[in-house]
Amino acid sequence: MSVRLLAFAASTRKSSVNRRLITRLAHLAGESGAEITLLDLNDFPMPLYDGDSEEVSGRPASADHLQALFASHQGLLLATPEYNGFFSPLLKNTFDWLSRPATDGQSGMDALRGMPVGIVSASPGAMGGMRALPFVRLYLNNLGMLVTPQQIAVSRAGSAFREDGSLDDEGQDHALASVARQVIELASLRSS
Repeated sequence: MSVRLLAFAASTRKSSVNRRLITRLAHLAGESGAEITLLDLNDFPMPLYDGDSEEVSGRPASADHLQALFASHQGLLLATPEYNGFFSPLLKNTFDWLSRPATDGQSGMDALRGMPVGIVSASPGAMGGMRALPFVRLYLNNLGMLVTPQQIAVSRAGSAFREDGSLDDEGQDHALASVARQVIELASLRSS
């Protein structure tokens, strides 16, 4: 039985370099034997989390759907842009909703707790999103997720990709494959 991994970029921009990066990471994980579900967060619209509106309107159906996907997968591949040294508001809002109790009363945390995650970032700047990754790691660890030691930040990402989607820097492409392998290894332990 192969390991099932979710993959998404915490960006909804059509030309997002993080979408390109997560597509490459998902491809490498697939080559390593994982079954990949590549998501577009545009398909899971959620209002900005607010406890008052949750009390009035409940949790969005898109959060329940996304939580069901998390529950049916053993690991996560995640790419995030960096905004002013921090991760994207979309990432935080997505996990804020996922951590809330589901419509059926189940704990929102159950699908997240213990899930291995590989984190990567890409940016047109010189740091490649590196400043955001420690905050992503801290946030996901606080949710009970297991973030792999290996992480990648791709700088000058507008020109970092080849036409076939691989990274121009072969060392970074190999390191990206290492992120995939670490998530697969941890996810296989979780599913046994």
